[in-house]
Amino acid sequence: MSQKSQTNESARRIKQEVVGEVISDKMQKTISVQTFTRVRHPKYGKFLKKTSIFKAHDEKNEAKVGDKVLITSARPLSKTKRWMLKSIIEKAEQGLDGVNI
Repeated sequence: MSQKSQTNESARRIKQEVVGEVISDKMQKTISVQTFTRVRHPKYGKFLKKTSIFKAHDEKNEAKVGDKVLITSARPLSKTKRWMLKSIIEKAEQGLDGVNI
């Protein structure tokens, strides 16, 4: 019995975690998170900066533009939303007029 439960646990998908910056919070309960990845060019060897944008579920609408956040993979929540907000790592600084810088 313990061997069967062990195989079920190992067959379970490990959730990915990504750190990125919130670039949009205009949707209800959804944020857009931009991540940067360094990729080596296959022929020339130069390192390029690749960006990816993920839509993440933010149940309490607590993340704002400029915040550094940790998101984790989830089941499909909509056509483009496959991530969930796990935590806010760093809040964005606010300017004098209340707009995030």
